[in-house]
Amino acid sequence: MSDWLDAVKWDAQGLVPAIAQDAVTHEILMVAWMNREALEETARTLRGVYWSRSRNRLWRKGEESGHVQIVSEIRLDCDNDVVLLKVEQLGGIACHTGRRSCFFQKLDRDDQGQTHWVTTTPVLKNPDEFYRK
Repeated sequence: MSDWLDAVKWDAQGLVPAIAQDAVTHEILMVAWMNREALEETARTLRGVYWSRSRNRLWRKGEESGHVQIVSEIRLDCDNDVVLLKVEQLGGIACHTGRRSCFFQKLDRDDQGQTHWVTTTPVLKNPDEFYRK
């Protein structure tokens, strides 16, 4: 039965933004897109599956890197247009840059009042070590 999928407000491209959040620490790990097939597969397998807009295909998180997301809970926001996945991030790396989270840049102001982005977390593993070229 797909009634639950029909409740989602998909955009004009048939996508919905999906937030991956650590189920224990509540840290936001990444934001990606899901189409109907990705959300259905995620619910069925309890593994994070997304729609890659750059590859134009399903992207099973960790298929190349090994950094799989085990999903413990799926939520839909009050407007039915954003999905939240509570996950266990295997390998501790969610970002393609080799960091725990994709949200590693913080807007900061220096002593001269200049605003700029500051990197707040280190690379845990060089992406060249887990992505195929």
